[in-house]
Amino acid sequence: MSMKELRGRAIMFLVLTIVIVTVFWTMAPSYISQRNVLAILRQMSVNGIASIGLTFVIVLRRFDLSLAGVASFAAMTLGAILAATNNLFLALLGSICVGGLCGLLSGILITRFKLPDVVTTIGVGSIATGMAFIYGVSIFSSHFFSSGILRINDSMLWIAPLPVVILAITAAVAYYLLHMSRYGQSFYAVGESPVTARLSGVTIGTYIAAGFAICGAAVGAAIILNVAAVGAASVNAGSRVLLPAYTAVYLGAALFGGATIPATLAGAFLMALLLNGFSILSMPYFYSDAIVSFILIMAIAVFRPEILNLIHERLRPRARDKSLLER
Repeated sequence: MSMKELRGRAIMFLVLTIVIVTVFWTMAPSYISQRNVLAILRQMSVNGIASIGLTFVIVLRRFDLSLAGVASFAAMTLGAILAATNNLFLALLGSICVGGLCGLLSGILITRFKLPDVVTTIGVGSIATGMAFIYGVSIFSSHFFSSGILRINDSMLWIAPLPVVILAITAAVAYYLLHMSRYGQSFYAVGESPVTARLSGVTIGTYIAAGFAICGAAVGAAIILNVAAVGAASVNAGSRVLLPAYTAVYLGAALFGGATIPATLAGAFLMALLLNGFSILSMPYFYSDAIVSFILIMAIAVFRPEILNLIHERLRPRARDKSLLER
């Protein structure tokens, strides 16, 4: 992508941001208050980390529909460990490991047994949801206050909330892995042309399994921030993870021409602006979900390679004619 095209896409992202902020600020002046800006950033952190993990799966041209179930199972595991041991480190590790193992299970079933990714991840997500109910419907104890998990959401590092710092670190690690290392190039190669990747010596099954495991672990990490914000673990904790994550990835890809970590962060930021605005306006969840679903459909339509190629083909003759006129 040329610098001129990147600049144009960045301007389009900036215009969208200004439009969204202006609309919500007009309807609710408190939207741009310092307190609400921090709330937007915290909300972006939860969806952003989950979206970063999902980016690895989308790059592989696969789908993971288990996010909601895996998030609920990870949240309840986190709450159960905290209630039983009051060991914050063990609880955080348990949540991430549960998410990673669920993702790895999906990856193994897809690669080892050649099962379709959509059906497999729906099944794994349903199993994870059922496993979450083993702990109960919700978990809340005094350990949520004494363990320090609430400080993860409330603490500030300089002028940035701690969840934003965690998101920045996660994004930096993911960016290096996906865009600066040869492993990241292999992820893209497997997604774009599995045959060519195999002939180049890339172990396709390993990368697919790794992509799903990374996605699951990211969901387990993201739900930690959600539990830290709410102060309790619930089987419904993952109900608001799947749709915003997919919308963030595809919206960012549509805006910046491909699934990348920076594009996903841009999409997650726009989603946080929208979701927070819907919340301030007390919009019922079914209306906000309908709007987000519409955005997701439009983003997928724009991100389709054939649509992008059609747009490029339509623009090229105009550019060529313009250059001839200038001569």
